[in-house]
Amino acid sequence: METLQAVRTEKDLLGVKEVPTESYYGIHTLRALENFNISTLTVGQQPHFIRALAQVKKASAQANLKFNKITPQMSETIQRSCDLLIQHPENWAHAFPLDVYQGGAGTSINMNTNEVIANISLEMLGYHKGQYDVVHPNDHVNKSQSTNDVYPTALRLATYSGLDGLFEQMNLLIASLEQKALEFKTVIKMGRTQLQDAVPMTLGQEFHAFATLLKEDVRLIEKTRTLLLEINLGATAIGTGVNTAQGYAKTVTQCLKEITGLKLQPSEDYVEATSDCGVFIILSSALKRLAVKLSKISNDLRLLSSGPRAGLAEIRLPEMQAGSSIMPAKVNPVIPEVVNQIAFKVIGNDLTITFGAEAGQLQLNAMEPVIAYSMHESISLLTQAVRTLDEKCIQGIKANEQACFDSVMRSVGVVTLLDPILGHSLCDDIGKQCIAENKTIPEVVLERGLLTQEQLDEIFKFENLVSEIVIVPDEEVIQVS
Repeated sequence: METLQAVRTEKDLLGVKEVPTESYYGIHTLRALENFNISTLTVGQQPHFIRALAQVKKASAQANLKFNKITPQMSETIQRSCDLLIQHPENWAHAFPLDVYQGGAGTSINMNTNEVIANISLEMLGYHKGQYDVVHPNDHVNKSQSTNDVYPTALRLATYSGLDGLFEQMNLLIASLEQKALEFKTVIKMGRTQLQDAVPMTLGQEFHAFATLLKEDVRLIEKTRTLLLEINLGATAIGTGVNTAQGYAKTVTQCLKEITGLKLQPSEDYVEATSDCGVFIILSSALKRLAVKLSKISNDLRLLSSGPRAGLAEIRLPEMQAGSSIMPAKVNPVIPEVVNQIAFKVIGNDLTITFGAEAGQLQLNAMEPVIAYSMHESISLLTQAVRTLDEKCIQGIKANEQACFDSVMRSVGVVTLLDPILGHSLCDDIGKQCIAENKTIPEVVLERGLLTQEQLDEIFKFENLVSEIVIVPDEEVIQVS
């Protein structure tokens, strides 16, 4: 026989429903579960968001006590309940089963949080879950709040803290690229523009450029995320602060600032802030830029490692798995390929966030849930992609020094070094002959008697083939060998 699940009865605006007795969520969450069966993705899978929601609720409990809106015991119990979620949000994933995609501007998630905190508080006080006459999700946990200031504030906090992991992985990847730059500093190779031979460089310079490329994005994202620190907590429904005491917004912001340790500041205009999602457009754009650069690096790695016999074959990527079910001995650049795909997803999420921000109407943006999940997904995917690229690809790259050197010696591009000596027109003619007759530049120059072997050796020695541009303190650009 099927065992019947114990239930409790709860009531809301629409009537009564039976809720599993052991559930920390209540009737509002249950209705949302029934309404939004969209994906397999849940709020409980986003610990940063659960922590942020609890931080907001704790700050509100502190501020409400200061304005005598709740009793000291009620404030203390709510704060202790919030601390459980703040300290170990991953332990409470089961209590936040809502689909990340939902209507209602985040009301379902806010009520889910209110119900969970209320029921934890009830247990702390020795009561049963659902005894809301003692601790009520709306009247006590949600006091002086609205979804419309709780949800945006928590989203900003969660996004801010979620970026810490990305920065950590980015710095590790940059360090690995810089290490490769040192390792390859004497490996001479051919630089290319438009996939055609250009002029010589070192493989170290190429990898150093990759590192610099990513450093720029770390700085940009770090600067951009500070915009998240402006919050509208205390705005309540539409930004007018309805149902709050005079000075509540300033007080609750200060409480949240102390709880999080972040330099939070109140919005300049709460009505504007309650409906505007512009900060997520800017931040998502910065993440998209990072995705594009990671994809560019991955493209370059695939090109540089192409072959291993019929391609460029200038570097060897770590061999991670067999590459074909039909072709023996084939190994594919699977790590750069997966990073490419993550970049495409992040670029798509950026468009979703743009549309979500544009869809705000009058005093609220009801599309924040899709913005929230898209931001979370982009940050999470980028963090894992960067870690994977670093650990499973960059750290194990080897240089094919002979192939690199041979490509320089076979290249027509080195004729550029003769341009100041022989003139552009003559060098054009030398290059055309090399291509037509499949000869090297030195061979044609010697055949024509234009220069001696000793002169060519001097011109094509290592320090002349490659150089660096260094910016000195007075911003003068100089060439150094």
